Formats: sequence, structure tokens, C-alpha cells
Amino acid sequence: MLGERYKYRNEIQQMMFVSGATTDPPTATLSLVEDIVRAQVVELVSQGMALARKRGVRAINVEDVMFLLRHDVAKVKRLANYLSWKDLRKNAREQDGNSGGGVDGTDLIEDETEVAAGDAVKKFNKTKKVGMPWKLQNMFSIPAPDDDDDDSDDEDSEANRAIAERLRNADLRTQNMTKEEYVHWSESRQASFTFRKGKRFREWAGISHLTETRLQDDIVDILGFLTFEIVANLTEFALKIKDSSDHPNDEQKRPSKQVYLFDRPNKQQTPLLPRHIREACAAIEAPQPRQTAMTTYYRSGMNYAAKII
Repeated sequence: MLGERYKYRNEIQQMMFVSGATTDPPTATLSLVEDIVRAQVVELVSQGMALARKRGVRAINVEDVMFLLRHDVAKVKRLANYLSWKDLRKNAREQDGNSGGGVDGTDLIEDETEVAAGDAVKKFNKTKKVGMPWKLQNMFSIPAPDDDDDDSDDEDSEANRAIAERLRNADLRTQNMTKEEYVHWSESRQASFTFRKGKRFREWAGISHLTETRLQDDIVDILGFLTFEIVANLTEFALKIKDSSDHPNDEQKRPSKQVYLFDRPNKQQTPLLPRHIREACAAIEAPQPRQTAMTTYYRSGMNYAAKII
């Protein structure tokens, strides 16, 4: 019975390894992370269904999920970019299918190749963009001029900063890997909760008990994207907590991680324990000051929806 409850330990192990953890975390840690991810998926679908009912519909759409994540600008931008590329690949596959596939590649001349490339760029530029429901120009039936270029630039810079930080961390983790280790790391990056596992994912999360209709494929893909983000955020935050507990005096630590000639061999990195994951989850889900400011005026306190990690 316990084995039927936990179906993604292998995928979570790979995701945690990509995010900087060891390759063999304890089973209790993997089970705890899977429970947290499942609870986050249930909460996300439940809040999305509540928004859908307020709109008078029975199914969640992409804008509902975007609205739930609106406070995390970098994540919203990465998700919108992911959906744009997904739509581009779908259009490219449909175009290849309609072409019939009977033309030999050697018969294509350079001009035709350049025209095809130009069409692909135009298609990407015309790709359906996700309209953020909290934007002013999306609140009216008549399109309003898009005057928030400065806000868009700020959001892009924040998203690019987050992506650059992820790439820098990935480079630091892989720079001393052997060829075999890097191949394993690259394969682990492809771990997913939903890719070719849609039915398994729906049964695991109990989607049929949360919605009256079947989730759209786009929503399932978004949940797959977000589950990877949840595992990565938990792992990275837990590693910081573990490092601070293992080295309480930061002044005695060397500022850099360079290896010197007469240094003693470094001890093998210890795996993350369940207590590190619990502390990380509690720290991430802790209410922000802007959320607790109004509690001063209410004796009974206020209720908050669970935060999406």
C-alpha cells in the first residue's frame, strides 16, 4: 500500500541531484518531498477551480494558473516563455504533417530553406501570448494600448536574473564532473512528473476528485513544469539551511571553494534529511510582512491560502 502511494521517488531523486543534492538521499526525504509536491498540486488545482467557479465555468484555464502565480514574476515569465515555445513546436509539427513528407531533403534549395526559417521566426513572433488577467489592458473588451513597457522591462530583467542564477549554479555543480557524471546529470535534467505519464499523474494527485471535467493538456504540462520548480526550490533552500547548520560560524569558512595544493581531502557531502526539507518548506511558506500587516486590526486573525512554492 505504501509503494502505491509513492510513485515518483526516482524522478524526485533525479530532480534533487540536478538541484545540488547527493545522488542517494534517504527514502524518508524522498517520501516527504513527494508528499509536499502532491499537496502543492492539490492546492493549486483547488485554488484554480475556485477561480474558475467565480468566472462561471467548470474548467481551469491557463490564465487561472498564471493569476495564482502572479506574485512570482520570474516564474510567471519562465512559464509564459515555456508555453510560447510549446505552441511553436506544436505549430511546427502540424506544418510538417500537412506538408505530406514526400519531398526529399536534397531537393530543397537555399532560398527555400531561408524562407522556411523566416516563416518559423514569424510564427514565433505571432505565437499566442498568455494574457495576464491582472493587466489593465486585459480588463476591457476593447483592447487598450500597451503602455506598461517599463513594467515589462522590469519583469524581463527579473526573470533573466533568475535564469542567469540557475545557469550559474548549474555551471558550478558540473564544472568538476567527469564525463560519466555529466551524462548522468544531463539525463536527470529530463526527469518529469507528467511527460508521457499523464494518466499516472492524474491518479497520483487525485485530479478526478478535485475537478468535474478533465484537465486540459496545457494545464497538465504546466503542472509538470511547476512540480519540477517545487522540487528545485525545496532542494536549494534545504541545502542553504543544511549548510548554515553544518557551519554556524561563517567567519571561519573560506570565502571561496577553491582547492589548494596542501588542502586535506574534502569530506563527502552528506544527504539532505527530512528535517532540512521541513525547515525549508516552513520558511518558504511563512507569511510575508505585507500579508500579516492587517492582523493588527483584527483580533481573530486572518485566513490565508497555502502558498505555492
